[in-house]
Amino acid sequence: MQDSSFVWNHLGKQHRAVDKWADGIWLIILFLAAVLLFCINLGGTPLQDGDEGILAQVARQISHFPIGSIHWLFPTKFSDFGYRNPPLIPWLIAGTYSLGGVSELTTRLPSAVLTATSVPLLYCIGKEIFRQRYAAIYSALTYLTTLPVVLYGRLATLDGAVVSFFLVMVLCTLRSRRNYYYCLGIGITFGLICLTHGWMGISCGAIVLLFIFWDTPRLLNSYYFWTGIFIGCLPVVLWYIGSSLHNGYSFQDIFTINQSSEQINTIHSQLGIPWYYYMLEVIKLNWPWFIFVPQVLRLIWQNYNLSWAKLIMVWGGVYLVLISLININLPWSLLPIYPCLALALGYQLAETQNTPLYSLYPRAWVTSLAIIAVIASVFSSYFSWGNIAKADLQITFIVVTLTMTISAILAERGDAQFLKILVWGSYISLLLLVKSHYWVWELDVAYPVKPVAMMVGQVNLPIEQIYTSFPYLRSSLDFYSSHSIIPASPQELQYYWQYKKQPYFLLNTTALNSLQLRYVKVINQAEGWLLVTKDQDRV
Repeated sequence: MQDSSFVWNHLGKQHRAVDKWADGIWLIILFLAAVLLFCINLGGTPLQDGDEGILAQVARQISHFPIGSIHWLFPTKFSDFGYRNPPLIPWLIAGTYSLGGVSELTTRLPSAVLTATSVPLLYCIGKEIFRQRYAAIYSALTYLTTLPVVLYGRLATLDGAVVSFFLVMVLCTLRSRRNYYYCLGIGITFGLICLTHGWMGISCGAIVLLFIFWDTPRLLNSYYFWTGIFIGCLPVVLWYIGSSLHNGYSFQDIFTINQSSEQINTIHSQLGIPWYYYMLEVIKLNWPWFIFVPQVLRLIWQNYNLSWAKLIMVWGGVYLVLISLININLPWSLLPIYPCLALALGYQLAETQNTPLYSLYPRAWVTSLAIIAVIASVFSSYFSWGNIAKADLQITFIVVTLTMTISAILAERGDAQFLKILVWGSYISLLLLVKSHYWVWELDVAYPVKPVAMMVGQVNLPIEQIYTSFPYLRSSLDFYSSHSIIPASPQELQYYWQYKKQPYFLLNTTALNSLQLRYVKVINQAEGWLLVTKDQDRV
């Protein structure tokens, strides 16, 4: 009996060693694949308005001061404009500026690398909650090949870091069911999220708290849980109190949504963004994986009493409700929802992978893949025409067409290998897309910012503030021009022109003609925009 027990223990240890070795290999593969996809060609396009322009300006501002300065703790966008969010991400960007200079690449690199780490983290969560490697692998791969995750995860935003910290928080929550020491990690990562983005910390904390209350309420009685919460909250509370005292903000003013939402909401209100904006974003950008969602929803409903189903329901439901109530309308604010969707998809795809060969798959899968193939072939033909020829996009859509066609044929035959084709084809397609200059299509919403900013920057103006006829803030224009360019109405522009001694305006030709200003001196112009001031010799 003793010899038999020794043999079984030895075999168990060997199995665990092999299992850990396999997990380590997968973590390395997933991380390297994610870093390649998230970091290649980061500097190929200008910075966007919103988070990117704001974070770049704040990071450049604090990088001009020595570490430990009050400007690092309570940074500003310009000399008179405070930055309301905690400074964790600007610190990281300022660090890359000190190492590699100020550029689009160094601005986006910290957020991109943090988002890349979320891929192996999701594998760990899948392995923890499903207890099977296939489900964990497919969860990580579907997440990695989800279009909005790649596009928005590459941008310099706060949300990519929030996703990574939140996944660590979820992983600690799951592992704390076996070891209370992981409860400390829950509180610490909650603090990191709050030091990145205040309201997102509240949202993520609410998700974890509700899941614990439903699935493992005994954790709420743990000394380690509340100790971790205290450790995580202490620096957050101290920073918000200090920021309120230093900048003169009320608690409501500083503990708010991202400042970039103010200008994005202005755009969206002009475009008439509907209340179901987030649902549209999830549906329209999650192909081909969205074709599996009906089966996923049924699977969750059938297993609602299991921990993984509880986590997905709380995670997805609470987050969608909260961001809909807050009404930010920032597309990258949906990033924390995609790991939840990927976990559900991973479990469904693992079930599909384990079905017998030549099984009968739902007809909707085959039909959807065929439709995507047809649409992709149409776009490929469209981008091959002479006056709009874009070879990069043409090749990308050719790969998508081949991927979807082969997957549809294999799925029609009942061959589960169509899942592998779908994963690898999606990865290659996304890699081709981000290597091109077309992966940030939001840049075409308004006029090209770099030529106008360079035009403003070429003139050594004695002031920081410039007023413009453009209807909303463009943080990227502020960053590239190193000036605060403030939107103003026609009435405000006429008032400033009359009562300011030396105002500086950035106007397009139409606005200049309609304002009928006197004694105008054109300093510089580009892309239909003119930098003007009063001609003091004629006043």
